This record gives sequence, C-alpha cells and structure tokens, in this order.
Amino acid sequence: MAVTAPYVFDGPSGPVSLLDLFAGRRQLIVYRAFFEPGVHGWPDHACVGCSMVADQVAHVAHLNNRDTTLVFASRAPQADIGRVKARMGWEMPWYTITDTFDADFGVDEWHGTNAFIRQDDQVYRTYFINNRGDEAMGSTWSYLDMTALGRQETWEDSPDGYPQTEPYQWWAWHDEPVGEGGERSGAVQLEIARKPNRGSGA
Repeated sequence: MAVTAPYVFDGPSGPVSLLDLFAGRRQLIVYRAFFEPGVHGWPDHACVGCSMVADQVAHVAHLNNRDTTLVFASRAPQADIGRVKARMGWEMPWYTITDTFDADFGVDEWHGTNAFIRQDDQVYRTYFINNRGDEAMGSTWSYLDMTALGRQETWEDSPDGYPQTEPYQWWAWHDEPVGEGGERSGAVQLEIARKPNRGSGA
C-alpha cells in the first residue's frame, strides 16, 4: 500500500517525516508503544505490555546490517520518552506521533507493528502485526521475517533482484563498525559452519 500522507513525528532533534524515520535505509519497522497520558503507568512507565516488548528488543545494529531501521512511536512528548528510555535502559529510536499516523495504520487503540519499504522517496506499507502476534516480536529474526525483503539470505525463495547473502555472512558484533576493512566476524562464522566437525558457535 502506497503511503501518501505527509506524516510528521517529533524526534530528539525536532520534527521529522515518515521518510526520515528510515534513516537512509530501505526498510522501516514501527512499533506503536502506548506511553502517554491516560495509559496505566504514566508518567513513570509505558504500558506494561509495551514495556515488556521494549525489554526484549535485540540490538538494532543487526537490523541495520540488513538495511532495516526499527523505531518505537508513542504520543508522549520527547522529554518524557527520553527520561523513561534512560531509566529503563532502552536504546531504540523512539518518536512522538503528532497526527493521524496511529489511526491510519490501526494502532490508535491497541499496540501493533507496521513494516514499510521505500523506493527512492515513495514509501509503501508492506505488513502489519498486532494483538498476540506482537508478543513474538523482539528478535532480529522475527523483525526481519515480517519485512518485504525477509532475512535476505540465499535459502529464501525470493524474487529476482532481492538482496541476498549466504547465512552467517552478514552477522557481526554490534560494536563492529559497518564497512570495516578485512573479514567481518560473520564471514569467519560462515567458514566455521562449512567445516564438517565445526566447533562451538551458532
């Protein structure tokens, strides 16, 4: 579904568009977390279920390595979001909804996760998960599996032209700089996995 409305969010540095939330990447995942006046826990906590989701989110660097950005969005002001993120130890980008984004994408009354892809400056909504389905989210794998491009690995039956690499090859330590010269850690893991009597490791 093509997205045509000019949605605006508040971020730590001011107003941003939906396209800005991609942070230059091809795919975007937006989790609608309930943190705002009227929600149980306010102003000290987000909704307890949304907080449990936040607690189990994997390090976003691994999604970024698959050209995918994960963000949270709520109606709380940025000052409150920043305060609670710092206390709870959450590091994912978290924006303030300022318009009808939540109502338009089915997350104005209940949590949900929307996936988007962009072609140049045109954004498309590609998938939506809510209710009990949200409880399974949090891992790098579950987020990639809901995107249009999937895990982007060679075992997937993807259309011609989809980006794909061998499993393990893109894996990295989350503090490993993107584009670092030499062999990435994932390439080493791939070689280990190919050996008949491989040692410990995934």
